[in-house]
Amino acid sequence: MPKVGVILSGCGVYDGAEIHEAVLTMLELDKRGCELVIMAPDKPQMHVINHLTGEEVKGETRNVLVESARIARGEIKNIDDVNPDELDALVLPGGFGAAKNLSNFAVKGEKAEVDPSVARILREVHKKGKPIAAVCIAPAVVAAALGEINPELTIGNDEATAKAIEAMGGKHFVCPVDGFHVDEKNKIISTPAYMLGKRISEVHAGISKMVDALMKLIG
Repeated sequence: MPKVGVILSGCGVYDGAEIHEAVLTMLELDKRGCELVIMAPDKPQMHVINHLTGEEVKGETRNVLVESARIARGEIKNIDDVNPDELDALVLPGGFGAAKNLSNFAVKGEKAEVDPSVARILREVHKKGKPIAAVCIAPAVVAAALGEINPELTIGNDEATAKAIEAMGGKHFVCPVDGFHVDEKNKIISTPAYMLGKRISEVHAGISKMVDALMKLIG
């Protein structure tokens, strides 16, 4: 049974993990017999967004790990307590939390820095030759953490984000919502999901194919 780490970034598209992407990823991994190790950093969110209005909630704070536990049904670990040696692969669902909580890409763009705990596990998993998959905006986190290996990535066709990824050392490939891209050399897979998707079924198609490709790299 492959053990796959899933890094969440909160709960909700505008300030955390995109819930559809996270659940679809977990579902597809589970259908293929994987054991999930769900994790998140134990830190405050960048801010809190009212998902009904899209506006920031001033004066409110939430914790990334606590909010991520909603999606994980409580079965979640502090990312600092996860040993990369025990993982066979690592997956990052999208949502603005990837760009706000796992990194500061939403604020600094191509000058982004990745949360040290997230960067650590990404680098160690890659160093051990294990595959990494990233959904939606999460490839920007991979580029910020692993730019020195020149990873091949896709976020769909958003020119500004693609340029930022390439400025960080990545190589961007245009991809449809129901497709994915595989960097065979670095064992990195990515799919656009809601960077392009208008319907959950479109997002599901790309994530399902991404997970199939991930399983092949796990071997």
